[in-house]
Amino acid sequence: MSSNSLANIYLAKENNELVLHEGTNPNKGKHSDKRVLIVGGGVTGLTNAWALLDAGYSVTVVSDRWASLEDRITSQIAGALWEWPPAVCGRHTDKISLKLSKGWCMTSYRAFQKLQEVLPAGGEAGHGVRMRVANFFFDKPVEQNAEEYEKMVEIEAAKIPGYERDPLLVTKHAVSQEAGVVDAYKHISPVVDTDAYMMWLRSVVEHKGGKLVTEHVSGDLLAQEDHLLQAFDAHYIIDATGLGAFEAAADQTVYPLRGALIRIVNDGTKFPKVTEALVVANDYEKRDEDGGIVFIVPRNDKTLILGGIAQANEGQLDLTLDSPEMKRMRARCNRFVPGLENAELDPHSPIVQGLRPVRGENVRVERELRKKADGSLSHIVHSYGQGGSGFTLSFGCASDVLSLVAEAEAGVAPTPLKSEQGAFIPVHA
Repeated sequence: MSSNSLANIYLAKENNELVLHEGTNPNKGKHSDKRVLIVGGGVTGLTNAWALLDAGYSVTVVSDRWASLEDRITSQIAGALWEWPPAVCGRHTDKISLKLSKGWCMTSYRAFQKLQEVLPAGGEAGHGVRMRVANFFFDKPVEQNAEEYEKMVEIEAAKIPGYERDPLLVTKHAVSQEAGVVDAYKHISPVVDTDAYMMWLRSVVEHKGGKLVTEHVSGDLLAQEDHLLQAFDAHYIIDATGLGAFEAAADQTVYPLRGALIRIVNDGTKFPKVTEALVVANDYEKRDEDGGIVFIVPRNDKTLILGGIAQANEGQLDLTLDSPEMKRMRARCNRFVPGLENAELDPHSPIVQGLRPVRGENVRVERELRKKADGSLSHIVHSYGQGGSGFTLSFGCASDVLSLVAEAEAGVAPTPLKSEQGAFIPVHA
């Protein structure tokens, strides 16, 4: 990707929403005397960095690891299919969290849509975002599942492009009767090649002047806030530590939700090439031990990913293709694509696995509420707990982070993120 191409796109608030624009950034250098330290180099941290840089701040991102093909970080393991909340891999029952997420996801939808319109997705330096048809299947008429029906109605009301309710999608995709699905709808979703996107996103941050520091920051950020601000010559800290927020934010509600994907060759040789996403969300009233998820998504033009698994409080990355849950997952997917059982595994990465960072109640996009030891207000802003929706919520959460930094800059006291006593329920709970 040429530097000229990157210089021609920028993020800026428009009607209180973060929007991707083409042209010359009018905010360049606006806050050049204000410096922000971001802890965390995943999709949340780097999207925050992009937004802050384009708002005119100086930005340093510190992380102990960065995206690579040799040692993938959590953001690269993600399914990265844009979804209307709640996501397939689990749900927040907290009403406030869900309401916020629905706004965040639409901000991200529009940003991804614009991105793939103005810059190439493919090629060595492409961003890897493509708009694809996503099909969602159900084992009974959607009206018989109150939560899924409400979600479908909201998708239609939000005017998600390509929305159509059609039970005949089951036969159109030649789904086996053994899969037990009878109803479906579809819409167009951004689908992200996470390897390509994360390395592209890093190049965006660097091109825009962001400084990347490879270093591990451990411990409660509040306890070392002054030290970090001084060490990195910053005025504000963004906590985008994901699962690390258990320690960094002293948040004991944070826990891992283990996931894994099988990667197979999608060239049309062993089975008909899959060009649309095929998904079965979990039925919380009738779930098997794995949640019954089917997640079949073209990662790019050559690779198909198969999922899914969502195992709460499983912190070990020790799954193999022969693990019982992996075999069951593969069997569920095989029933959806004729000939899929003959697929050739990706010779480089047949299986990838990671730990989704989940928080017990809300996704947390909030200023630090605790005061510093001297009684003064903290300059920390948190953005974590996105779980399996990091890409779906990335631009929306970054929009709120911008507002919270501006609020802190104005000296306004932080407002607690309210909760309505909900919780995150993993699919097999």
